[in-house]
Amino acid sequence: MKLTGPPRRHFASDNYSGICPEAWAALAEANSDHAISYGDDAWTQKASDLIREVFETHCEVFFVFNGTAANSLSLASLCQPYHSVLCQELAHIETAECGAPEFFANGSKVLLLPGAHGKIDPATIQRAVSKRTDIHYPKPHVLSLTQATEVGTVYSVDELRAVTAAARHHGLRVHMDGARFANAVSALSVTPAEITWKAGVDVLCFGGTKNGIAVGEAVVFFNLEAAREFDYRCKQGGQLASKMRFLSAPWVGMLRDGAWLRHAHHSNAMAQRLAAGLANLPGVRIAHPVDTNAVFADLPQPAVAALHDRGWKFYTNVGGWEEARFMCSWDTTPEDVDKFVADLRAIVTPPAVPQES
Repeated sequence: MKLTGPPRRHFASDNYSGICPEAWAALAEANSDHAISYGDDAWTQKASDLIREVFETHCEVFFVFNGTAANSLSLASLCQPYHSVLCQELAHIETAECGAPEFFANGSKVLLLPGAHGKIDPATIQRAVSKRTDIHYPKPHVLSLTQATEVGTVYSVDELRAVTAAARHHGLRVHMDGARFANAVSALSVTPAEITWKAGVDVLCFGGTKNGIAVGEAVVFFNLEAAREFDYRCKQGGQLASKMRFLSAPWVGMLRDGAWLRHAHHSNAMAQRLAAGLANLPGVRIAHPVDTNAVFADLPQPAVAALHDRGWKFYTNVGGWEEARFMCSWDTTPEDVDKFVADLRAIVTPPAVPQES
């Protein structure tokens, strides 16, 4: 039986959520007066300085509209067209960017590495780099990591250091897709510096959209040389906002009092609650460790259809994974989680057989 109206919140994507109060308030504040255009405003300066404080180092910061641009333009800054980028086979730059990394890098090729639970095994870097060294093959030059990964897992500090050390051994630069970087920091209980520049990362695409910002990601270069003329790449790629303060001001709202981590803590906690609710249901199997705000689970196909029929929205078999994906957001509530689990329990639990008298 269908619900009379869809649930207020869904689990298909953390992009479904609205703007968090801190980002909304900063937007309203930035809207209260005129400001210099094209990034020469006080909001953009403040946001950049706050990011430098968060990472405890001097870094170059650029704000772009979305993650595709952040990843593609930053990779292009690390590559020549005859180079290749190594990434995990489920990585977003391979499965969900419509070839944008290759396009913006003028032909650099993305090469895929295997690994369990969305993570790269350092040994595969050696094999990929040494596979061919002739001039007919695109020379590996960049390793792209995803933190948190596409299946919601995280590289521990030791795992990250091992994989970046392997990259450095072979002269590779390191890019990090951090669309859910806040969730990784929360899960690991480390400083952002420990899993970026201190671990050998050259450039981070720091995601804000999935953590409560309306529009906009930050490209953070720890390798200052790689940032040279990146502003020109942004302009040429259609990423230079004339009213830049509306991309940067929400970051001020998120960073100035730690809201970015509070929201990540909350969405991670909701995923743990969801995983706990699903764990003992008949026919349901949690497919990957639940480290951040994602739960991947194998569900009986009739249950998938029945949940959709009840109005629940979530993805299945998209982006290279086979399981159902459930994403929790900054505004997911315990009631949202419990209602979903209750509906799934009602679907997968066999009806009681009446006892004969």
